[in-house]
Amino acid sequence: MFTGRYYHSIEAKGRLAIPQTFREGLASGGVITWGLDGCLFLFPASYWQKFSKKLASLSLTNQSARNLTRLLIQSAVDLNLDSQGRTLIPDYLRQQANLKKQVVVAGSLTRIEIWDRDLYHQHLDLIAQKINEGSQSLDSLDI
Repeated sequence: MFTGRYYHSIEAKGRLAIPQTFREGLASGGVITWGLDGCLFLFPASYWQKFSKKLASLSLTNQSARNLTRLLIQSAVDLNLDSQGRTLIPDYLRQQANLKKQVVVAGSLTRIEIWDRDLYHQHLDLIAQKINEGSQSLDSLDI
């Protein structure tokens, strides 16, 4: 399970250090891909395999399913950590998430999200505002 957030910088070559606390959950590998809401997703290999099977089971005739599969699968790249815990984020993924130099690497239970630092905080502020205004009902969560 991935929790917490960490502030890092992307190197000029596009390498990003994955926080030490997250590396244990990625010992068997992982996959970085297009995320939702403006971030990238980093899935551990074991979860990615299960998730890929779910995507493969979606109806081929459902356009939303095809589109989601295209975004996630065609953008996916294997996680390759070097001896210092860094991985290369391909240029097309950095562009997709508008990643500049300062990023946030945040745990989201089953996955890790990689955000541009400014966009991350804008997104959190928006979420907090909506919840405080009552526009997002939490009653249906039953927790």
